[in-house]
Parts: sequence; structure tokens; C-alpha cells
Amino acid sequence: MKRLLIVGSSLLFVYLLGAFMLYKFQERFIFLDGELDDSYEFQFEGAYEELNLTAPDGGKLNALHFKADSAKGLILYFHGNRGNLTRWGDVVNDYVKLNYDVLIMDYRGFGKSRGKRSMKILLEDAELFYQYALKKYDEQEITLYGRSLGTGIASWLAGKHRPKRLILETPYYSLSAVAQRYYPIYPSKLALRYNFKSHQYLKTADCPVYIFHGTEDSVVPYKSAQKLYKSLPPDQVTFFTIEGGEHKNLATFDTFRKQIKEVLK
Repeated sequence: MKRLLIVGSSLLFVYLLGAFMLYKFQERFIFLDGELDDSYEFQFEGAYEELNLTAPDGGKLNALHFKADSAKGLILYFHGNRGNLTRWGDVVNDYVKLNYDVLIMDYRGFGKSRGKRSMKILLEDAELFYQYALKKYDEQEITLYGRSLGTGIASWLAGKHRPKRLILETPYYSLSAVAQRYYPIYPSKLALRYNFKSHQYLKTADCPVYIFHGTEDSVVPYKSAQKLYKSLPPDQVTFFTIEGGEHKNLATFDTFRKQIKEVLK
């Protein structure tokens, strides 16, 4: 009996230690950021403007505003959890070629963006950029675009405002559901400080929603996007399945490029 108690106590200690480590250091798992020096100069083709907005708490938010020759509107783009604008600037240039201006920010801790980070603050930062966009574009000229981590943020904005459309690339039902897949023995809903709940945010969305997801996505399961799709009214949402698509390579598929072009035509 004493031996069982020792073994049980040891296992409980290991479990609690693991829970503490995951809670304490979860930002390192979620945000695979990469800072840039403030003096770094971006180099992209075409016309663009570098922006720095200051948040109410003093945080510095760096962004790029790409300009099309004859823009149909603006895409406000929220990127994934890896890399900064040196990478994502090349990604969004595909949409500039479809005659859209694109505004894309770096989250705090990414690129040149600075300041204390929390889920509440990230959403407030997104709102700050939405308000910036509204000063330059009519709301029905604004397309919200979220990719991976950014799909929760874009969904939150769609639930608060009335943009022209919302595009979600590799989205999740909720971030806790994704975390639970990786750490099944821990209560992710309770421990996750960044539990973006896309399905809840979209309950108040009043715009068309377009979901793109690959069947071979090993980061955010295809089933997660399906669950999100099924939580929305059928006349509001369109689901595009990219057969064989993985988490990072949808843009390499002809079907994805054709469908995106059709949505944005």
C-alpha cells in the first residue's frame, strides 16, 4: 500500500508539474514569433506603406499597407503564429495582384511590434486596425481574412462589425480544441489563456463566411473546420475542401487559387 501511495504521489507530482509548465510557458508553444530591429527596412515589390500605431497601453504595433493599382477594396489580414511581416508580406502580395489593398499587422512580439501580450490585448489591437481601416475605406469595402491563429481574431472582428465578407484559411472551432489534441490529459479549456472561440464569435457575424481547409492538415484538423462550418447557418457559409492540402501549402493548389479568385472577383 505504501509503495502504491508513493507511485501515485509521484505521478500526481509529474502531472501537476506538467500542467504548471504548460500554463506558464504556453506562449512559447502558441506564438512562434521572431523580432526585428526597429531599423529593419522591408523590401517588397509594388507600392506599400509601413505603419506604426500606438495602442492605448503604449504598445507599438507595426504593419504594412500594400496598395493595388485600382483597388476593389481592402483585405485586413491576420496572419498565423509563425514568422513576421518579412514572410507574410510576400504571402499577401498574391491578393494585391487580385486588385486589393492589403493591411497586415504583426502581433506583439512579432517583427517590430512591441508591448505586453494577452488575449484581450491582441483583440484590442485588431480592433485598433479595424478602426484605422474604417477611416480610409467604407465598411462594405473591407474583407476580413484570417489564417490559422489569425482566424480566431478575424472571426471576433466579424462578430463585432459588418464587413463585406470573412475568409478563413485553416480555421479552428476553438483554440482549446486544438490544444486538447496535443495535450489530451490536461483541461485545455481551463488552462489556455488564449482560447479564441471562433464558433462563439461567429454567432453574431452578419456577413458571408468562406472557409478553406486541407484534408491532410496535421496542425489544425480538417474536422475542426468542418465543425465550425456546421455551427453556422448554411446560407451564410461556404466550405472549400482542398484535397491533399496541408496546413501551410494551400496556396500551391490550383483549386485554392481559383476559388479564392472567385470569392474576391
